[in-house]
Amino acid sequence: MRTLFLNPPSFEGFDGGAGSRWPASREIESYWYPVWLCYPAGMLPDSKVLDAPPHKVSIEQTVEMGRDFELLVLFTSTPGFHVDCKIAEMMKDVNPKLKVAFVGPPVTVEPEKCLRASSAIDFVVKREFDYQIRDYANGKPLEDIPGVVFRKDGGFQHNPESGVIENLDELPWASKVYKRDLNFKNYNVPFLLNPYISLYTSRGCPAMCTFCLWPQTHSGHRWRLRSSDDIVNECRWALENFPGLREIFFDDDTFNYQKARTIELCGKLKSLKFTWSCTSRVTTDYDTLKAMKDAGCRLLIVGYESGDQQILKNIKKGATIDMARRFTANCKKLGLTIHGDFIVGLPGETRESIRKTIDFAKELDVETIQVSLAHPYPGTEFYDYVKKNNLITIDSMTDESGHQLPNVIYPGLDRGELVQSVERFYDEYYFRPKVALRLLGKAVFDNSERKRLYKEAREYLALRSKRKQFVKDQKEQREPVLSGSGD
Repeated sequence: MRTLFLNPPSFEGFDGGAGSRWPASREIESYWYPVWLCYPAGMLPDSKVLDAPPHKVSIEQTVEMGRDFELLVLFTSTPGFHVDCKIAEMMKDVNPKLKVAFVGPPVTVEPEKCLRASSAIDFVVKREFDYQIRDYANGKPLEDIPGVVFRKDGGFQHNPESGVIENLDELPWASKVYKRDLNFKNYNVPFLLNPYISLYTSRGCPAMCTFCLWPQTHSGHRWRLRSSDDIVNECRWALENFPGLREIFFDDDTFNYQKARTIELCGKLKSLKFTWSCTSRVTTDYDTLKAMKDAGCRLLIVGYESGDQQILKNIKKGATIDMARRFTANCKKLGLTIHGDFIVGLPGETRESIRKTIDFAKELDVETIQVSLAHPYPGTEFYDYVKKNNLITIDSMTDESGHQLPNVIYPGLDRGELVQSVERFYDEYYFRPKVALRLLGKAVFDNSERKRLYKEAREYLALRSKRKQFVKDQKEQREPVLSGSGD
């Protein structure tokens, strides 16, 4: 079956879920690669990956393209699911013979609910879907494919799941599908060197963070590794086949989880003499960080999450404030840049804990930060917690543009205050003199950096204005104006 793998068009600037670990529109436009879709696409020579958002492909163009295919594999996300259903229905209207499969976290957690949502969806595949999609496209009956859920005899058939893929070296290289189907110059992440490509060196994550979507719903907690030779060979191929490529990003849930493996891999990457970045936990020691730096590592994305030790304990982060301080100091000593991720609204959040986290971030003083609102995605332990404690709201988790809105409320912290705390976090962090000078220094000496910073500033200020309006609206709802005073 000629197969179209789709990361669908949605909100303007929405980075849906095919490779993005936080499905939402970003404060500043950025796009991650649809890595998950590219593995099965690499097994089907006549297939195509359409990553609509970064390529500015409209819903209408996507629907028209669907005429040429027999199977649609759509990677859906919780915020974009309703739009994804409409797209699938439109594609079936113009091509009634098109079979439609949905993949991604929502269908793993609530497969029957997803199938009920739209008759256009023929089946869903839970968790990893690489070989299942390949086999179906090659003619294998649905009844014989593990992890599939579909309608049957007025009900639903749930096929038993198979184990996770253990031998990752058997999978095709995602980068070859990028070369075939995507324009790598359309992908931009503000803190990476652009253009860049991203790939995985492992799947799964042994960490037990209660809020993290992917290990709990899609890739699993079992940590599986590609061989170091396979990784090095793909990197070499990418460096030779993407002219102008400035950086490779290893987008694993946690790249450097195991010291021995990281040092072995770095020893082999070193010979390629290229710039790369990756994810990291604060539990990584100095020797491992040094091996990474020596091998060409430039930047680490680090999930600090909170500056309150009790909150770190509540979310089972497996790290401490002191570890974070030591790790950050080691990175600075080695000249490794850090992009720090923080979350507002995790279990146990109070005004005091938010204050602690802002002060902690300023103390760490890493190069760039991202502040997200905590979202309890179905299928996560965090979701179970807020449901059990009646903390979740019926409100949408995104606004009409796909930007995050809080859908969890804690005693003494309403939705407006959570949004306001994100703005306060950014303001206090970036409007410090030394940070402003750091950014200005980049802009003065680098013309491309100046243009990029100007674009990002415009995008952020536009979103900032919308957030301020949301806070104002929430405040007015709390304090309604009383009309009539007896005049």
